[in-house]
Amino acid sequence: MNMEHSSKDLENKVEHVEMLDASFDAFGGVIINIKNDMDENVFTALLQTSISQWKQQGKKGVWLKLSLELVNLVKPAVKEGFWYHHAEPTYVMLVYWIPETNHTLPPNASHRVGVASFVLNDKGEILVVQEKSGVFKGSGVWKLPTGTVEEGEDISVAAIREVKEEAGIDTEFVEVLAFRQSHKSFFSKSDLMFVCMLKPTSFDIEKQDSEIEAAQWMPVEEYANQPFIKDHKSFDYIAKICIAKKDDKYVGFSPLLTTSATSAKKSYLYSNYQLEQ
Repeated sequence: MNMEHSSKDLENKVEHVEMLDASFDAFGGVIINIKNDMDENVFTALLQTSISQWKQQGKKGVWLKLSLELVNLVKPAVKEGFWYHHAEPTYVMLVYWIPETNHTLPPNASHRVGVASFVLNDKGEILVVQEKSGVFKGSGVWKLPTGTVEEGEDISVAAIREVKEEAGIDTEFVEVLAFRQSHKSFFSKSDLMFVCMLKPTSFDIEKQDSEIEAAQWMPVEEYANQPFIKDHKSFDYIAKICIAKKDDKYVGFSPLLTTSATSAKKSYLYSNYQLEQ
């Protein structure tokens, strides 16, 4: 038997093993690309073969993104050892760890990001609202307009948008005054809330009927003296920060447009550093 010939035949067979279409990332990981419908049995066979080959190649994490049209492949993937990483409206992401060690895959997003808007007019009044739903429903508490930052949205843009949606007031972003971190807030996720100062450019309130019970301009001291605000330390701290800012005794963090070291995409660095003119 010609060993050299046999070795080449084996090499050719390995090279022509049918596998799932995939690409490799910079961390030794594999990203499976499935675009068309696939039979579950065919998928399982290809997945088993692919993982075997990737193991020989020293690969580690495997990422499997399945669109809504490919939901039939979730069950066979889980049977092969994949687990859920995260889900979005149009897909679910599953992951698998090839080495027989503890995995080092990055976790799903751990925080929800929100904004609270301190909108101060020239009369020393701030924009406050009462909500129709949630924990403040029917409480009579006047609060700052708040909301969640959307995917791909800057904090400054989110603060402006939420005020416009809830009260119909146009504003300009000034700075971040403070932020609060809490845990186990929303489906076990942590929460980051950025308190932002905005300058109003319109003043006639048009409240959002679906979510807002009432909205008005209120002296900041009156807002701060509400029993609920004074009885809850985090709200009391925020109110005191807002009063200090009104009295020019506090400096927040202004946005500096920049780029990161790994991307040319524009981003904001929030700082109270004063650039030289």
